[in-house]
Amino acid sequence: MASPEPASWCAALYADKAAELLLYGRALGLGHGEAEDVLHDVFRQLLELPAAPENPAHYAVRAFRNRALNHRRGRWRRLTRELESARWFEPPAADGGREAAAMRCLAELPAEQREVIVLKLWHGLTFEAVGELTGVSPHTAAGRYRYGLAKLRTRLGGAPATESPHERTEQPGGAAGVLASAPALRAA
Repeated sequence: MASPEPASWCAALYADKAAELLLYGRALGLGHGEAEDVLHDVFRQLLELPAAPENPAHYAVRAFRNRALNHRRGRWRRLTRELESARWFEPPAADGGREAAAMRCLAELPAEQREVIVLKLWHGLTFEAVGELTGVSPHTAAGRYRYGLAKLRTRLGGAPATESPHERTEQPGGAAGVLASAPALRAA
C-alpha cells in the first residue's frame, strides 16, 4: 500500500509505538541508550521503504526484535574481544590461578548452562528474566544454572554434584568460591 507521504505513516507509528519498543528493548536485555539506538535504526530503515508495510505495527516490532538481538550478539562478541585483549596489557592477578581455573571450567560447560550462569551471577538477573531473555521457562533456566554450578563445583574440587547447590563444604576463598549460588526458585 503506497502512501503519498511516506513519513506520515512512519511518524504516526513512531508516536504510537516508540515507548513500547523501548520497553521491549529493555526486556531483551538492552540498556536504555542501546534500545534508543536500535529504535532509531529501525525507524530509519522504515523510512527507506518505498511503501508502508501491510501491518506497520507488527513489522516494526519484528524489525526491532531482530535488530535488538543482533545488537546484543554483537555486544557479546565485542565484550569477549575486549576481555581477551585485557590479558595482553594487564598483569596476571595474584589469585593462585583460581580465577583462571574457574573461567576455564566455565568455558567447558554447555553453552546453555554457561549463558545462564553468566546472566545470573555477573548480570544479577532473576531466573524469570533469564528465561525470558533466552526463550525458556524460569524453571528450565534454574535447572541449567543448578546443573552448571554442580559441574563447576565438581571440576573445581568443591562440593560433589550430588549435594544441594546451597550447601558449601569448602573453605571460603577456594577455587569454587569464585562462584556463588542463588536462592531456590519459589513456586508461583
